[in-house]
Amino acid sequence: MSDTTASAVLTDSMPAWRQHRYGEADSVALETAGVPDPGKGEVLLRLRATGLNSGDIRVMRGEPRLVRLAFGLRRPRQPVRGMDAVGTVVAVGPGVTALAVGDEVVGELPGGGGLARYALSPVARLVPLPPALSPEVAATLPIAGGTAWQALDLAGVTDAARAAGAPRRRVLVIGASGGVGTFAVQLAALRGAEVWALCGERNRGIVAGLGAARTFDYRTVQPGSAELPDDTFDAVIDIAGTAPLRALRALVRDGGRVALVSGEGGRWLGPVGRILGASVLSIASKRVLRPIAASAKAGILGQLVALAATGSIRPVIERRYDFVQAGAALAHVAGGHVTGKVVVIAE
Repeated sequence: MSDTTASAVLTDSMPAWRQHRYGEADSVALETAGVPDPGKGEVLLRLRATGLNSGDIRVMRGEPRLVRLAFGLRRPRQPVRGMDAVGTVVAVGPGVTALAVGDEVVGELPGGGGLARYALSPVARLVPLPPALSPEVAATLPIAGGTAWQALDLAGVTDAARAAGAPRRRVLVIGASGGVGTFAVQLAALRGAEVWALCGERNRGIVAGLGAARTFDYRTVQPGSAELPDDTFDAVIDIAGTAPLRALRALVRDGGRVALVSGEGGRWLGPVGRILGASVLSIASKRVLRPIAASAKAGILGQLVALAATGSIRPVIERRYDFVQAGAALAHVAGGHVTGKVVVIAE
């Protein structure tokens, strides 16, 4: 470690799950790597838990190919997957005053790095971990919780609207049993909305328990089905990304909004065509479709942490894996149909 940092690290090497080519989970292997030095405005974390997301799988595969412009053309620039992380500060870089060695924090690592013993993070992306919140629960929050929060804001389902005395909003969450969906259902209900949800049959009870007033099996009910009449919703949060855009637009009332969290597409451009289609359909329309480009926002994460610490939201964790099983955890998430979240315990 550099002597320019305040440090409690006593080793120069660490175990890390790394990949040197794009591919499936078998392209990721447990190796020995060097412990990095924190730069200006950064801290080094001794990781305690890492939450996995579909975004980790997209980067692992390098698909759609468009993501390689940001993450590396031939191989991932950051070879370690895992963007949601909880850890203990063990070294601080130059100029860091907001955090000190020994602080417990949670945040989103830019590009990844969470499936290792240590990882770097900009201070601006981290928030304190309350004693009442376990590391494995906190590790579910940054990306999935933040995306759900920002999608609801984009769709106009906000605390401000509720406080202003607006009529109770009816919200449809499509893809309600995944990581983002389980948070979207809970947050919408907390904001006073009547939540309807599409999910798999086996997860309907779980989603209802999170606050959904009505649930439907997505295999038999889709936008356009009689169970989901047109002009019924004030907002739609589309996480599945497979329903026709015109059918989604028809679901909302005039003035309603559809937030597009993800979308199916080709191997090269992914959801770009869907995004362009949504823009065209929204021209001069009273029913707007908007793609969400969620980003790391420490202010939102801090509010999510506070809600989780008080039990106001309850992250759904489908499986927990030990660090030595991280490759299996990636394979499980890559298989799709995860209910809630998958967490790797680093300790």
